Amino acid sequence: MTNQEIPQLATFIEEWQDTEEKNKAAFLRLKTALEQKEGVSLDFIPRPGVTYSLRATHAMQKEKPLFVMVDVIEDAPRWLSVCFYGDMISDPEDMGDFVPEGLLGEDAMCFDIDRWDDHLIAYVESRMDEAWQYAGTP
Repeated sequence: MTNQEIPQLATFIEEWQDTEEKNKAAFLRLKTALEQKEGVSLDFIPRPGVTYSLRATHAMQKEKPLFVMVDVIEDAPRWLSVCFYGDMISDPEDMGDFVPEGLLGEDAMCFDIDRWDDHLIAYVESRMDEAWQYAGTP
């Protein structure tokens, strides 16, 4: 799915002025990783002044409405909170935060990205791969 297919997302990205933390670049990297996964649909839910939420669903997914939510938190500067259902991923390096009922009322594991960090971003991408595989398992 491209930006053109979600006009609000394209506008949001176009208007987002990146800062020295490079959180826009981190968001774009995660968005691209999701777009490249087979069977993934993206949805964008803007809540101006609060969050801008990119949600990914696997075509085979039946039990849950998404497998990852990448929230852009409206702050100065903006930062990312990437959340997964707690039962869909592992966290071998203990880098995430357990959030009871933190993802649509279910227990979640969330990773905060407040600046570009190659290791953290790659780690979150690995969790995205894990959740995508879990969601695509019949």
